[in-house]
Amino acid sequence: MTSGIRAEIKIDDPPSCVVADAAADASGTVLSVSKSVDPGAPDRVTEEFLLEPDDPSAEPSVDDIELTEIFSYGSSSSYRFGRELGRGCPCEIVEEFDCPVVDVRATEESLFITFHTPDMQTLQAIISELQRQCETIDVQRLLQSQQDHSEQNLVFVDRSTLTARQLEVLETAHRMGYFEHPKRANAGEVADELDITSTTFTEHLAAAQTKLLNVILDHGGD
Repeated sequence: MTSGIRAEIKIDDPPSCVVADAAADASGTVLSVSKSVDPGAPDRVTEEFLLEPDDPSAEPSVDDIELTEIFSYGSSSSYRFGRELGRGCPCEIVEEFDCPVVDVRATEESLFITFHTPDMQTLQAIISELQRQCETIDVQRLLQSQQDHSEQNLVFVDRSTLTARQLEVLETAHRMGYFEHPKRANAGEVADELDITSTTFTEHLAAAQTKLLNVILDHGGD
């Protein structure tokens, strides 16, 4: 059995995203997003989505995109639109890494996408590119399949949340064996290697560890 990774990511105010814009315009929720490509027009894609608006009378509009209502499900409606490929939306960013997006939904101005990657290296590359092009990325959940058909929860740590000095302190302390038991180096020795005082070393280390623990234990704060 393979050990691929399932990623669920939230993107606030995603750029060039029609479904998120439609959800925001109607103050509702977008579900069941699907798309198809006409072989006769491979540079264009047709998409459909189900919109559940807070106001049943709301008719969403998106700049430069014509939305066509094609079916009604009570207070919800399915809309269809066409667009050019290469728009730079988050789903296209993920698909550039040969990872199809398997689920899309949107609420207000947030987009939620789910996709699978073959390994952590690909996942890191995708998230790095999303972070480069989108303002706010939140990794909601990571699951890795196991050989015994079980699932393991993973934690994605964004190294950019650490300052350059905090990262240097962590890397040096790890390299010198500060975290081993018994320690191969004490705080003073690591501080000397970094050419800082023991107090400064402790402060940087504590700040870095707090940030990492907040992520690992799913706590808020910096």
